[in-house]
Amino acid sequence: MVGDRWTLLIVRELLIGGACRYTDLQQGLPGIATNLLADRLRQLEEQGIVAREAAPPPVATTLFRLTPRGEELRPVLRALGQWGAPLLLEELPDDAVFRSHWLLLPLQFHLADHAPERPPVTVEVRTGEEPLTIETVDGDVRIRTGAAAAPDVTISGEPPVVAGLLFGKLDLDTAIDRGITVDGDPAILLRLQPNAAPVP
Repeated sequence: MVGDRWTLLIVRELLIGGACRYTDLQQGLPGIATNLLADRLRQLEEQGIVAREAAPPPVATTLFRLTPRGEELRPVLRALGQWGAPLLLEELPDDAVFRSHWLLLPLQFHLADHAPERPPVTVEVRTGEEPLTIETVDGDVRIRTGAAAAPDVTISGEPPVVAGLLFGKLDLDTAIDRGITVDGDPAILLRLQPNAAPVP
């Protein structure tokens, strides 16, 4: 079942969004035919991976969410993300479609707060159609869609360059040479990057 085309991408959307409307899934899966999405959701329900529920009033719609069995696919998506991470640095083709929330899971999997004793920090990431906010909270790193109220640093640029900088694959000078802009204290990024050196 999980090897069928689009299935793991549907699971990814539900891992990111929690309970999602059908239209949310369509938006996050550009290119999927509506009948194919409906078929995959039905099959995932039959296999006990996805459950549907009615949204509470006043919203009158059906929501889809992962069951506990479906949530067990999280480490599978993490492993595939680690395997594919080097490809994030490649330039996107001109006809590529990108959704900024696709970065949410990779960032959750890879970023860490290497100075939890320090005051919390907030980073706004602008790439794709909507910003992402990265926050440190009690030693954890939390990521959500939407703008930050008062970010300590804002980074903007093309998805491969933004990902390369956040994952520590590109240094700041190289990222700037490749078109990224940084507004605020760039040292904050070092606090979050994987395998970061101790923050001075």
